[in-house]
Amino acid sequence: MITTRDFRTGLTIKLDGKLYKIMNYDHVKPGKGGAFLQTELKNIETGQTVNKRFRAGEKVEKAHIDHRKFQFLYNSDEEYTFMDTETYEQVTIPAEDIGEAVKFIKENDEIEIEMYKGNPIGVNLPASVELEVTMAPPAVKGNTVSGATKEVTVETGAKVDVPLFIEKGEMIKIDTRSAEYIERV
Repeated sequence: MITTRDFRTGLTIKLDGKLYKIMNYDHVKPGKGGAFLQTELKNIETGQTVNKRFRAGEKVEKAHIDHRKFQFLYNSDEEYTFMDTETYEQVTIPAEDIGEAVKFIKENDEIEIEMYKGNPIGVNLPASVELEVTMAPPAVKGNTVSGATKEVTVETGAKVDVPLFIEKGEMIKIDTRSAEYIERV
């Protein structure tokens, strides 16, 4: 059991027999009455987001999540197959359970997968990935206004806005949380 003081974004808790991930929380101390935490929780099974208020110091059950390293092998028919790097056990996860992370996963990448009671419940990507640009429109002469960008496609199929000087075949670093260009590699 943990108290509301231990809450942080990304923490997984068990509430009414269901798993929830804390997406956001705010400590509120009104002028009248006791302090409370206003939280935004995401149901792991359904993906539904709910708002819940907890009294300061209230106890909740923490879900024990196992973080294990997996290697991405391949995808087929909207399912992604990963292999545990220690036991060589394979796990298949539907694309909708992975979410936006599918845009940045390529074969043989090492990914951290969250497991609960032996079942995958989420994927954690590194903060940034390096991907090759496969399609880039040419920069148009005269488009040199400060901060001008163009949309390119990288090897995983994701579309990213980059500066005009980026060409096809170059390697770029992308922030996986915001899908933004960081630098040329």
